[in-house]
Amino acid sequence: MKFAIPLPEVTTVPVVGGDPFPVRRIYCVGRNYAAHAREMGHDPNREEPFFFMKPADAIVPTDTVVPYPSKTSDYHHEIELVVALGKGGSNVPVEKALGLVYGYAVGLDMTRRDLQSVAKKMSRPWDLSKGFDQSAPCAPLSLASKIGHPDKGEIWLKVNGEVRQHGDLSDLIWNISETIAYLSNFVELAPGDLIFTGTPEGVGAVNKGDVLEGHVDGLTNLTVTIG
Repeated sequence: MKFAIPLPEVTTVPVVGGDPFPVRRIYCVGRNYAAHAREMGHDPNREEPFFFMKPADAIVPTDTVVPYPSKTSDYHHEIELVVALGKGGSNVPVEKALGLVYGYAVGLDMTRRDLQSVAKKMSRPWDLSKGFDQSAPCAPLSLASKIGHPDKGEIWLKVNGEVRQHGDLSDLIWNISETIAYLSNFVELAPGDLIFTGTPEGVGAVNKGDVLEGHVDGLTNLTVTIG
């Protein structure tokens, strides 16, 4: 088939010991750790989860220099566990949700916090504060068939060797199964979808030259430098 313009490149995430994983959509869960909800000025009680999205080509591989983005002076890090789906479905029961998971990785939800704050005050969408170029650094995926499904373990982020964020996966308000099942009631999930599961407390600004190292127990670390 001929197309009017050249086909865009397929965005992929490396897989530990496997072929690259093609990315379809990126869903992100907001305020999914109680301590982070409190630091952002919100009630940490277990309200229904909410989601925002990033474009697939926002993915950045580990060991990359990420340019400081335009139109912001308050560029924030948010370390997260990333879930990669190898199967899809709608209205997926909680007890079957983990059957959709292909693997897991360490990711960063980079945020133009000043743009997000203005959007919140004006009741406008968050798109340009969250879904901009190179806003989703992601380490290689580890196969669920080899590591299982993590429900506890340390998650942390260091900036220039100093710990900025620290938590445990057991602190997730909505766990992996619940998140997948809930999201599948709104959209039909498909192979290639990524879900960024939320960030623990300690989010903050980064500057040009900063080196960010992200970690989740049992997974490959993520390292990026702010250019």
